[in-house]
Amino acid sequence: MHDTDLFTPISIGDLALSHRVVMAPLTRMRANVPGHNANEMMAEYYGQRASEGGFIIAEASQISDDGRGAPCTPGVHTAEQVAAWKLITQAVHAKGGKIYLQLWHMGRLSHPLYQPDGGAPLAPSPVAAAGKVLLPDFSRADLPTPRAMSTAEVAGLAERYAHSARCALEGGFDGVEIHAANGYLLEQFLQTRSNQRTDVYGGSIENRCRIVLEVTKAINAVCGSRRVGIRLSPFGIANDSGEDDPMPLYSHLIKQLNTLDLAYLHLIEPRASGAGQRDVDHQNVPSAAELFRAMWDGVLIAAGNFNRDSATAMLAKGDADAIAFGRYFISNPDLPERLRIGAALTPYNRPTFYGGGREGYTDYPAMNAG
Repeated sequence: MHDTDLFTPISIGDLALSHRVVMAPLTRMRANVPGHNANEMMAEYYGQRASEGGFIIAEASQISDDGRGAPCTPGVHTAEQVAAWKLITQAVHAKGGKIYLQLWHMGRLSHPLYQPDGGAPLAPSPVAAAGKVLLPDFSRADLPTPRAMSTAEVAGLAERYAHSARCALEGGFDGVEIHAANGYLLEQFLQTRSNQRTDVYGGSIENRCRIVLEVTKAINAVCGSRRVGIRLSPFGIANDSGEDDPMPLYSHLIKQLNTLDLAYLHLIEPRASGAGQRDVDHQNVPSAAELFRAMWDGVLIAAGNFNRDSATAMLAKGDADAIAFGRYFISNPDLPERLRIGAALTPYNRPTFYGGGREGYTDYPAMNAG
């Protein structure tokens, strides 16, 4: 057992943090459209949740227009978007907090209405995901059959991610997180159900991991590896994802990533594999952090339905070094302080998670408000 708890200081990459309560990346669909820019309301939201020496991973943001697949999500690939993100990073830094941005491409989970050319969304293979896509007007439609990317297009992804990482740094972020979880494009390459390619990006585990490693190395070259994290969901089933036997695939990938001196590895626990669509709490499933801890020498962040007691227990066991909280950070802007003193938590209002205005976004009070 370790003496570590949620309020033991920690260094994550280049960041010296005063506690281990991390704000998880949370899609909220409140960016300005057109332009897909961050805005003052988003700056207020993140500023409310910043704390001295605290660490926020800001919401998934598309690396390019063809990476979009949901309404009102922000991008991080244009000069206008860079300028808008400065509102957020300045608000967090003013409170003494640190903030990364999560880099995202939705791949086959998009729709022609989001594509710049009106065509099929990009994917490793022309295999449609089961489920629905949220259209720009917030109605739902079946997910379409995507278009398989050419070998050259896949190889070009690394530079597109690197450009997005460069934009994030210009926008004032302290670093970036690579989103390779929850059924989005990079995970689509990892898993056999969505990757049926026969070129160097398909087939063997080594080939399916290739683009994730190429993207990571390209971003490292831009940011420096100590300003880069990556998020994986080895046992996730969100968005029609999932590998029948995740251990061989993710053991290989994590061992390869371990050689790259990243700031952290961020693992989603299997009990939280609903990815925001519903409350899930799978029982009798393995702990991803526990299973992969021995393969990872650096900082490991665990996410998924944690409360104060379960987070403290995982840190004490040494399976993770920090804990990411999502939904309770939505409804408790001062979550670290509430956890520190054991205060009651404000319940969240799920219908206000996606889209809308201030309600369920910036109107949750801190303990001492009013």
